[in-house]
Amino acid sequence: MNLRLQFAAAALAAAFFAAPAVHAASPAAVADAAPMPSLAPLVKRVSPAVVNISTRGTIKEQPGQRNPLLDDPFFRRFFDVPPDSKPRERQFQSAGSGVIVDAKNGYIITNHHVVENASEITITLLDNRSFSAKVIGSDEGADIAVLQAKQPNLVAMTLGDSSRLEVGDYVVAIGNPFALANTVTAGIVSALGRSGINPEGYENFIQTDASINPGNSGGALVNLRGELVGINSAILSRTGGNIGIGFAIPVNMVKGVMDQLIKYGQVKRGVLGVNIYPVTPDIAKEFGVSESSGALVAGVVQGSAAERAGVKTGDIITSINGATMKDAGELRNAIGMLRVGDKVEIGLLRDGKPRKVTAMIAERGDTETANAVDINRGLDGTDLTDAPDGGGVLVKAVQESSPAAEAGLRANDLIVGIGRTPISNIKSFREAAQGAAVLVLNVRRGSTQLLIPIR
Repeated sequence: MNLRLQFAAAALAAAFFAAPAVHAASPAAVADAAPMPSLAPLVKRVSPAVVNISTRGTIKEQPGQRNPLLDDPFFRRFFDVPPDSKPRERQFQSAGSGVIVDAKNGYIITNHHVVENASEITITLLDNRSFSAKVIGSDEGADIAVLQAKQPNLVAMTLGDSSRLEVGDYVVAIGNPFALANTVTAGIVSALGRSGINPEGYENFIQTDASINPGNSGGALVNLRGELVGINSAILSRTGGNIGIGFAIPVNMVKGVMDQLIKYGQVKRGVLGVNIYPVTPDIAKEFGVSESSGALVAGVVQGSAAERAGVKTGDIITSINGATMKDAGELRNAIGMLRVGDKVEIGLLRDGKPRKVTAMIAERGDTETANAVDINRGLDGTDLTDAPDGGGVLVKAVQESSPAAEAGLRANDLIVGIGRTPISNIKSFREAAQGAAVLVLNVRRGSTQLLIPIR
């Protein structure tokens, strides 16, 4: 080996054997480096406020869960269908999540659907303590329930302000998906103000790509300050698993519902007293407005808050308390979240000119004309009132091309029942229709008896 090759080999060997000395010094360099970003401190702080909820109960078979004709007394009598000896029942058990929002009083927020029909509710904390809870109040429309379980050393989560959320903000979802306790996922706010997920409810969902799966319902959506900004409620999925589209109820909506449930045990929703219709491009053109937004007033109830405020048929409601109303559904949600006695500033267009009026939300009366969409979205565009003799609900008017009109409902029809349940007025109609996806209306039209399904 010549001198040059010997020198190169020696240099290479020196570099090789010197390498461990360099590596040995590296821990000191790492110790001086900036710490890696982590959500761990946030998760440790807020996780004790998120609970597992397990329920047991009994479900009675609803008329809508089988052929609706079997629930019609005329059909049963004609085909000699024997009467049921007793309602069919089945036992169930399920699991969900909840969030402690008041440690002193033991108040826990969850979804209505998590505790619906439950006769036993068990809460399990992060430290594995378990105890029973009771329902203080539950509201199906907003899908919110308040539970109470007074226990020592509870940890509550701070409530944030969901109105400050923006698309792109980082959020963390905590819950118990598939019974995997205290699962944490992270993502961003994908969209705000989502609706149409649960047409029967009041919606203003936060959409997020933080993984939400069955069992996350009622759990926490948390911002990076460790504040509760939403209650996880639903997912959009074809398989039942997460595909990156989850929905949470904004905490500002939760606060209003929670306060009423704690105070009254129920939500006392008021009524404005208008029948509303979406502003389609054709309607916008007809009424001389440039945008297809807002809600067209198709009818004003006599003696209602809207009438007293000066709202008229043909007005287009564009805002509530300064918040723009994009469509009829958004207006319904906004009014549905107001309390009886609240003053509301209504922005509207009349003959193409902007106006503002102030109304006081009134208590829903049993004998007033109903805002039919509050009973079922399939009745949107239908004007209903109590029959004069207490013999049912009278259809005063049905808008052309509305879902009810397409189903066959007409003005002057008399609705006397839903399936095999008789109704005597709007109040009983609303109670019988609660939670039903399909209403099979028993209708009297002159001397004719009809069955009209409304979806």
